[in-house]
Amino acid sequence: MILQGNVWKFGDNISTDHIAPGRYFHLRSNLKELAKHVLEDAREDFAKKVNSGDIIVGGKNFGLGSSREHAPRIIKVSGVSCVIAKSFARIFYRNSINIGLPVIELKEVDEINEGDILKVDTEKGIINNLTQNKEYKFIPFPKFINKILEIGGIDEYIKKYGNYGV
Repeated sequence: MILQGNVWKFGDNISTDHIAPGRYFHLRSNLKELAKHVLEDAREDFAKKVNSGDIIVGGKNFGLGSSREHAPRIIKVSGVSCVIAKSFARIFYRNSINIGLPVIELKEVDEINEGDILKVDTEKGIINNLTQNKEYKFIPFPKFINKILEIGGIDEYIKKYGNYGV
């Protein structure tokens, strides 16, 4: 899967409460409405300015906090194509893959700037920073994870391939 987009840069310890503020919990059954508030506690203007295909780049421990699946879901609903960070909270990482949002660990995130254009190849494990003319490598997803991401999440994967996959 090839993804390309503009970078939005965030720091360390972006929690699920930053991503999906608890005061909007009443919107959890309306993801489009909830997505209008995605990351507003970390950056007030993000939800209004994010474009389809944009990429979030974060620091360490992205997605820490509660295990609510709404956090990665509203990132995806907002149009973000993937999240790249130094590290992820384990449950956030797993929830992201399950709902079809690519999450990539990359040690060199500090070299990537807000506004850079990235091209990401999830099968080859390559990120090209088209703005800076730099290439980064990450451990590519296994074939079955790429299929889950391409089809839109684990639910769609099971509907298409059954419980045991391809």
